[in-house]
Amino acid sequence: MDALLGAAEDQLVEVEGIGPIMARTIEETLAEDRTRELVDRFREYGLKMEEEGPAAPVDGPLVGKTLVLTGTLPNLTREDATQRVEAAGGKVTGSVSKKTDYVVAGEDPGSKMTKAQELGTEVLDEDGLLALLD
Repeated sequence: MDALLGAAEDQLVEVEGIGPIMARTIEETLAEDRTRELVDRFREYGLKMEEEGPAAPVDGPLVGKTLVLTGTLPNLTREDATQRVEAAGGKVTGSVSKKTDYVVAGEDPGSKMTKAQELGTEVLDEDGLLALLD
């Protein structure tokens, strides 16, 4: 929380999913006295505002890559595919955007496949995903 409270707008925009307007709003809100007082009160009540769980991988074949899963994969469940991507340093999101690096498409992919084709996003099948993971 201390790092967030001390972050400047130019640092916040480096976080995936945060653009310049959101970064400015976050910085301004966290600089307000009432927000800082609220954070202090939460701390007094024992709220821990630290990141928990394992750190994200810093190396791996998919570090910095964003993938979207769509359709039914032949051998992997969506949960298993997501865990493998995250273990390799990648991130799985639910919608296709210009920031999506790969769409992994199974049977009956639907509108996510259409969006990927419109944006020119690389589309992989399950075997293509497994090849990236190796």
